[in-house]
Amino acid sequence: MITCSKLYKDIPFAHRQHLHDGHCSQIHGHNWDIKLTFSCKELDAMGFVVDFGKLKYIKKFIQDKLDHACVLSWDDPSAKEMIDSAPKGIYKPYWVENASCEGIAKHLFFEFTDLLKKSEGSRAWIQEIEIFEDSKNSVKYRPPMYEYI
Repeated sequence: MITCSKLYKDIPFAHRQHLHDGHCSQIHGHNWDIKLTFSCKELDAMGFVVDFGKLKYIKKFIQDKLDHACVLSWDDPSAKEMIDSAPKGIYKPYWVENASCEGIAKHLFFEFTDLLKKSEGSRAWIQEIEIFEDSKNSVKYRPPMYEYI
């Protein structure tokens, strides 16, 4: 099996894990990196797993949804109140099931997988996502093959 990876660097967004009993329950931001590892059944006509130049739809998703956003859990009991009480333009909320680094990685894996399927069909897929919330901490998500092919 051959793979290739694409790294999206320095994506500023905030998050909070409202269930945490420490500082992670507060809204805080990072300059995130997102690394996608792609694999395929067969290389395309140019000999690529994926053509990096044609992944603009992933970059657009990141710019539109994540850049300077605040990632919040769907069940965060304070999220709506925080957004409603803030001056206009303070929050660009992006909702996920779980706003931990692990939850964000899993969520983005499936978002990006859906985008890639629209472009590549079943020929290529995202094998793994790794997100870095800073230079010291990262999370990898890789589901069993049957979940994403």
